Amino acid sequence: MGEQTVSASAAPESSTPKAGPCAMVIFGGGGDLTKRLVTPALYNLATTGLLPDDFAILGVDHSDGTDEGWRDSLSEMMQGFVGGSGEFDPAKIDVEAWDWLKSRMFYLKGDFEDPKTFEAVKARLGDLAGSHSTGGNALFYLAVADRFFGTVVDGLGAAGLTESGDGAWRRVVIEKPFGHDLASAQALNARVLKVLREDQVYRIDHFLGKETVQNIMTFRFANGLFEPLWNRDHIDHVQITVAETVGVEGRGGFYEATGALRDMVPNHVFQLVAMVAMEPPVSFGADDVRSRKVDVFKSMKTVKPEHAVRGQYAAGTVLGKPTEAYRAEPHVDPRSHTETYVALKLDIDNWRWAGVPFYLRTGKHMSARTSEVAIRFKPAPTALFAATETSDIQANWLAIQIQPEEGISLQFEVKRPGPVVDLKSVKMNFAYKDWFPAQQNVGYETLLYDAMTGDQTLFQRADQVEEAWRVVDGVLAHWGRSAPQDFPDYAGGTAGPVSADLLLARDGDRAWRPVRLDPGPKQPGEPSK
Repeated sequence: MGEQTVSASAAPESSTPKAGPCAMVIFGGGGDLTKRLVTPALYNLATTGLLPDDFAILGVDHSDGTDEGWRDSLSEMMQGFVGGSGEFDPAKIDVEAWDWLKSRMFYLKGDFEDPKTFEAVKARLGDLAGSHSTGGNALFYLAVADRFFGTVVDGLGAAGLTESGDGAWRRVVIEKPFGHDLASAQALNARVLKVLREDQVYRIDHFLGKETVQNIMTFRFANGLFEPLWNRDHIDHVQITVAETVGVEGRGGFYEATGALRDMVPNHVFQLVAMVAMEPPVSFGADDVRSRKVDVFKSMKTVKPEHAVRGQYAAGTVLGKPTEAYRAEPHVDPRSHTETYVALKLDIDNWRWAGVPFYLRTGKHMSARTSEVAIRFKPAPTALFAATETSDIQANWLAIQIQPEEGISLQFEVKRPGPVVDLKSVKMNFAYKDWFPAQQNVGYETLLYDAMTGDQTLFQRADQVEEAWRVVDGVLAHWGRSAPQDFPDYAGGTAGPVSADLLLARDGDRAWRPVRLDPGPKQPGEPSK
């Protein structure tokens, strides 16, 4: 296809500057990740005018294909998203923006384990530098199975593709999972850093691309109302929930070797912990922010096995539809001991958080899709109300809702109208949709833009990855030695196993918040399921 005369600059004006000229090489160009998330994110960047005018995309995969064939398959995929209900569900595709992006797409068949593939990539990048004025800048995106991470990086290095010369840059984006335990993460870091400098490595976690996750730091550090209360003197405990209604969705082979803890906790969930618990950085520079996050992980005690709960879903009813048990899913062992749910009690031993437990949970086939950070404040003295008809004073909660609806709510006590003192829990709610126009966002847009502009703030550093695995390594080792006897232990469409409720109950009057979307104040005695 000939060069299009339109450009992403036809999109609405933005105060954010465009990224500079570059080529993006996607290893795994025919894979699910490229289709579901990376391509929609690039399209969204094109519609907002943030991609460089001098830009090209090279998809590399093992299947036969041509430039036109790859473009057509992605066009068909994009049309399939229209009117859907996933993370990317546009009302229509902007033809001008898509045609602009599509005209910059090229395809190369190649085996990731064959050195000739990387020589062919080098030749194509040379061609694109001339035809699309990319300036020799290249962003290599590893949308491949994790077993190929080291192989691809080695191949890039052997072909001289990681060398930055004549003012050009070379960067590598590596997807999760970055290792499967502490030892494998250390080995992968060592292998990658033999070829690349740390400032060339972008370990990506699309959870950090979500607007509300990034807003946690702004909420904390830009508001004098909350930061003085953000410590062990005022906070009783913190709950972080990442609940999904989906099951393994045909990915049984992957999930059998991974499980809920490896899949979600050292990356997604711990990123939320770091945002909540970190000390104020001296600036929003990448090194300053990432160093404060590393401090949090270094302060975390290694989780004891008795502070960890695992579960596996049975058959049930999710969102009104019957669902099968995990063991009945395709490519799953009918006697599988793989967990689809995990809950942890986490201790951060520093001056701000000592004695404040962080309770974390994530699971599949739960009762609602929700991601939430909830701060429970310590109760006020109740002696003043002893002679009133008030039998119970509810806790004050600050809840930051990340998905599916983004917002912040504050729960507090007020007096009911009437002649006697009777308290009622109420909420003040802020919803992003009430203040800001809706934007299509799959979580990768900010991260891809940052990788193109060289901003590593939202990407994990090597020491952070290793500290995160260190925190859960003991639990993984213990679970590897002992098989659960009660699997499956929670029905699909519920909030998880009873053992997760007991994890909090043995710490006093604590209980999980209900797994549902901003239901209003929890009533006395209301169960978590």
